[in-house]
Order: sequence, then structure tokens, then C-alpha cells
Amino acid sequence: MRQDLATGADPTKRTMGAGMTKDAVKGSESSAGATGALDLSVVILLFNEAENIPTLHADISQTLSPLGVSYEILYVDDGSTDGTHEILKGIREGDSHTLFISFRRNFGQTAALQAGFDHARGDIIITMDGDLQNDPRDIPALLEKARHHDVVSGWRRTRKDPFWSRRLPSTIANRLISWITGVKLHDYGCTLKAYRREVIENIHLHGDLHRFVPALAAWVGIDLVEMEVRHHPRRFGKSKYSIWRTFGVLLDLLVVKFFLSFSASPIRIFGGIGAVTFMGGFGISLYLTFLKLVLGQQIGGRPLLLLGALLLLVGVQLIMMGLLGELVARIYYEKKPLYILKHRPSEKTAK
Repeated sequence: MRQDLATGADPTKRTMGAGMTKDAVKGSESSAGATGALDLSVVILLFNEAENIPTLHADISQTLSPLGVSYEILYVDDGSTDGTHEILKGIREGDSHTLFISFRRNFGQTAALQAGFDHARGDIIITMDGDLQNDPRDIPALLEKARHHDVVSGWRRTRKDPFWSRRLPSTIANRLISWITGVKLHDYGCTLKAYRREVIENIHLHGDLHRFVPALAAWVGIDLVEMEVRHHPRRFGKSKYSIWRTFGVLLDLLVVKFFLSFSASPIRIFGGIGAVTFMGGFGISLYLTFLKLVLGQQIGGRPLLLLGALLLLVGVQLIMMGLLGELVARIYYEKKPLYILKHRPSEKTAK
């Protein structure tokens, strides 16, 4: 059983006050235990979206009420500075279905998504952005498909974003990600997705891996389906994205590829390259030794001597890097808090 980082308590038994709390909570911990207490959790990621929240909440509530399922609406405030926290407090007081989490500062979308996964109590978890570009009317169809599939990924086929700065870079990135990971999707960047609880419980995010959740989930073996969803132009606020983030995606893709291919044993890639390099240096050294001892030739001034020594050294270093990489990565992400809360939802069950 995981222990709460701040209190050392069992996370399934800790109390979550409705007021302001100051806790450091490890990103892989869950407040819901091993099984969901509700049929559906809708997780909305927010960062300075105060103008959008009232309309968004009304639309979501209107969509979920007739479904006949037990549900909760879980807002994750990623350190907003525009009054989002106060608006969420007001909504929470008037709606028993609503819970919210507030970060002390902006930790990024990956941390916000992981926090939503950690605290959601639904058997099916639907995620969406809080900018009104995702449409809550797609939730019933996502929910129905999620009853038969492990992950349902939204596809914004008629995306309402600028072509050169958003759609073109996204198209290129989606094709590249699909090719490298082997998980074919048209729209990795769409936050509107549905997950079964048993899938997300085996995924622990860090860095900026939020857009790669379907690929990471595929590593544990899932039934993945894509569904076309509506998309609207932004009405209020400003986009938090820029074209420069596309370059970050390429670096993150290397991390994902490494994780998918070598997560069980990172030594394989470093050790494999290191072994080949070492053997090359060893072969050169044997050849030069033969020239010196058998043929009596001088080898001190030969560039080949430096190359052989360099290959031997690099080979040993790569092998050691593989060993140290495994230790450092696993220890780091087991011990470091992914986010810090200033508010956590109460245990009051949404009805």
C-alpha cells in the first residue's frame, strides 16, 4: 500500500478537508483506492480559464444529469492567477457533484492530468480542457464507447484553430508519434478522451508526457478506439500553446520511445551500444599489440592507438551509464512529488 507523502497515512483512509490545505502529494497516489466509487468522473484541466468556467460547468451539468449514472465533475486548477480558485469554490458550494483541486503554482498539464487521475473516483474517467473548445455533448458517446473499449481518443477532425501555428505542426507531430510509437491516432493532442480506471491505474506521468497517454497505455495492452468529436473556436482568454512547443514534443517522443522499448531494462540500449563500441576498441588494441610484439613495429604515433583507447573508454562509460540510468530514473520518480496541493476535494460522495 502506498503511503501519503505528507502524513505517512494510507491514502484510502486520509481525510480531505473542503477548505484550504497545504499538502505535498505524490503524483502516483490515489484518493479513491483500487476501485471506483462512481460510474463516471469528468476531469477538467484549467489554467487561467475563469471566464469559461460558468458556461462550461452549466453545459457539463446539463449533459450529465439525464444520463442516469453516478458521476462527479473534478476540476484541476493548475495554479491559476485569474480568480479560478474562487469561482470553483462557489460552484462546489452549490453543486454536490463538483470537486476541485488547486495547485500552489503552475506545474503544467502533465501534473494536472495526473492529479485528475489520482483523485477521480469513477470507473470511467473522461478528460477535457476547460477552454470551451471541447464540447460536453460528446461525453455520452465517449461514455458508451468506453463501456466496450479501454481507451477512447477524441479526434478533432474539423479543428477550429489557426492552420500554420496549430493545425500543421499538430498534423506533422501526430504522424511522427504514430510512426515511432506504433499507436496510430489522428489527434494525440486532443484532451477529450475516455479511460477505464484499470488502465490509468497502471500509468504514472511525469515531465510533459500528457499527450502520449494512449501510447503509454498501449505498453500495458489496451483496446484503443478513436472517435470524432466536436471542436469550437476559443471564445474567452488566450491559448497557452505556441509553435515552439512542437520542438519539445520531439524530445518527449524520444523519452516515450525509450520507455516503450527499454523501460524493463534500459541497460539494453546503452549496454548494447557500449558492448559494440568496447569490442571495436578491443579489436583495435589486439591488432596494435600484434604489430608491436610480433612484427616489432612502432605504434606510439599511430592515430589508431588513440581511437582504440577512446572506443574502450566510451564502451565502458556507456555500459555504466545504462546501469546508473536505471537506478536514477526509478529512484527519482518514486521519491519526487509531481505536484503540491493547496486544496484537495472532500470525501463527500457526489450523487
